[in-house]
Amino acid sequence: MPSKQSSPFSVVHPHAAGIDIGSTFHVVAVPPESDDIPVRRFQSFTADLRRLSQWLREVGVTSVAMESTGVYWVPLFEILESDGFEVILVNAREVKQVPGRKTDYNDAQWLQKLHQFGLLKASFRPAEHIASLRAYLRHRERLIEYAAAHIQHMQKALMQMNLQLHHVVSDITGATGMRIIRDIIAGERRPEALAVHRDIRCKEPASTLIAALTGNYRDEHVFALRQAVELYDAYQERIRECDREIEKSVSRLTLGKKGPDAPLSKPRHKTKQRHEPDFAVREALYTITGVDLTRITGFGPYTALRLIGECGADMSKWPTEKHFASWLSLCPGNKISGGKVLSSKTKRSRSRASTLLRIAAVSVGKTDTALGAFYRRLAARAGKAKAVTATARKLAILFYSVLKHGSAYMEKGADAYETHYRSRMVLNLKKRAKQMGYNLVAMQVS
Repeated sequence: MPSKQSSPFSVVHPHAAGIDIGSTFHVVAVPPESDDIPVRRFQSFTADLRRLSQWLREVGVTSVAMESTGVYWVPLFEILESDGFEVILVNAREVKQVPGRKTDYNDAQWLQKLHQFGLLKASFRPAEHIASLRAYLRHRERLIEYAAAHIQHMQKALMQMNLQLHHVVSDITGATGMRIIRDIIAGERRPEALAVHRDIRCKEPASTLIAALTGNYRDEHVFALRQAVELYDAYQERIRECDREIEKSVSRLTLGKKGPDAPLSKPRHKTKQRHEPDFAVREALYTITGVDLTRITGFGPYTALRLIGECGADMSKWPTEKHFASWLSLCPGNKISGGKVLSSKTKRSRSRASTLLRIAAVSVGKTDTALGAFYRRLAARAGKAKAVTATARKLAILFYSVLKHGSAYMEKGADAYETHYRSRMVLNLKKRAKQMGYNLVAMQVS
């Protein structure tokens, strides 16, 4: 009796290529029947990348898979995508070669084989205009980080002169703080003259400010303070230039789309979000998405814009909200062996979108909303770390649902949440009592 043989894998991408990415050269593998030399090496210069694309077209390749190695893949990915190829980016961790056979040529052939049979999972990459917006927003975040370093340098120089400005002013880069610092650089040393710059909104009285501004001025410390301020100002100008480019990028996304018919409702907060770009972000987001994302608790205009930059506005990439939460690594793990759960920890992630949602979850926990009540209840029972993850997942699902279905978010408030939670607990208690042969009776409170 002939033995049963397992059926071979079906070919999903018959004209597939695999590329092993390197810093100085790339190794490309195509199906063996496509060319006499199916594995070739190309330098990473632009002219060589063009030749690589031309060769793939000549041998009939239509789909290409490559590893996400650093940022070396970006130029080749963009060239191949602009030339009409279907390009997928895969995580190098998921396509490791068999131990002992680790070469660039083997890696390229292994990628080609896996992609040919449809065994590779593509990493998410947004559309061209969204990717451009994302690049500007990420660059802006780096500029803000660089500027923050020089704020620390200002604080250090002030402390070396024993000027306790940060104890009497909430933000030394605010209106009061910067006026005082610029006056010190200009040569003013009298604390009474410096205290004149006190804003009316300052909580500390003028006498306290005068005491804090009585310092031990030395030339080397004033010099360090002046250079820190100049560098801080230079980065602020670079941030303003970046804001203008972000506004242009957002305007490209709004082309051909209709803006809001009526003025948007009043924002939930009167003050602007910290580091928010200086243009009408909220109105532009409404034009792009057709919904007001800032109505979701914890989402300011800048947070919503950064989430759009990371995830895009098209949620069809993820079939369900559970797929979206899994992509963000905001759902429990599923590590089971022998019918035993080995671990259900949330997977570690460097996703910027996940980080934004976690930061929003922390701020939500301080609000008198349904999500705030959920965060506080879970934090008391399971700890703040798990409460942040669970609340961030709820925010991710709200973000997905609002964009996918176009429905407006309605905040029910903490009282509605507590009432719903109490009724659910009472119902569960009644079920447990009934299972044990008892009836649950409410007590009459006099």
